[in-house]
Amino acid sequence: MAARSRRARPRRRGTAEAIALKRHAPAADRNCLPIARELARDLPGRGTILEVASGTGQHAVTFARAFKRLIWQPSDCSGDALASIAAWRADSECTNLLSPLALDAASPEWPVEKVDAMVCINMVHISAPETTEGLFAGAGRLLAAGDPLILYGPFFEEGVDTASSNIAFDESLRARDASWGLRRVEWVDSLARRFSFIRARRAQLPANNILLVYRKEA
Repeated sequence: MAARSRRARPRRRGTAEAIALKRHAPAADRNCLPIARELARDLPGRGTILEVASGTGQHAVTFARAFKRLIWQPSDCSGDALASIAAWRADSECTNLLSPLALDAASPEWPVEKVDAMVCINMVHISAPETTEGLFAGAGRLLAAGDPLILYGPFFEEGVDTASSNIAFDESLRARDASWGLRRVEWVDSLARRFSFIRARRAQLPANNILLVYRKEA
């Protein structure tokens, strides 16, 4: 009888090495669970989820634990972020959390061909507009009709009062890089339509952030 194959567990790093590589964002500790509760409404029951711009890796670990029937694929374009994600993954021992991919959303070439949903947290405002365009272009290549692309972060919205903290945040981002800054939801909606996506849902989350769910049209 053939031996039963076992899925390899991520290798645990030594404590000192993991501490050195791990990055930590206090905001991620606060927003992980509220985001996970919203994701539960839109993610498929099974399949592979691509997280674009995974940052520290804290979200990836939380979501892999929350959605055990899903394969969670983190990614980032930063070498430091990739090392941090890998360190968080190694300590998590989540067998459904894959090794992070080096992925630049603005690039026309991505190291993945097909996924069942995409999640992108806190990238749109900390990148040039071309990066969000690349995100939707990539989603158009990877997702099938009806599959979701889910964005989270602070945005400007027509008819919605902007919190003073978000206005100050936008000013600080633009001072660091003129191409950064909070985007208008209406601009994102228009961009989505260019790539055959339509907004299916909007959810208000704590700390003046929102979650936007786009689904690919047939």
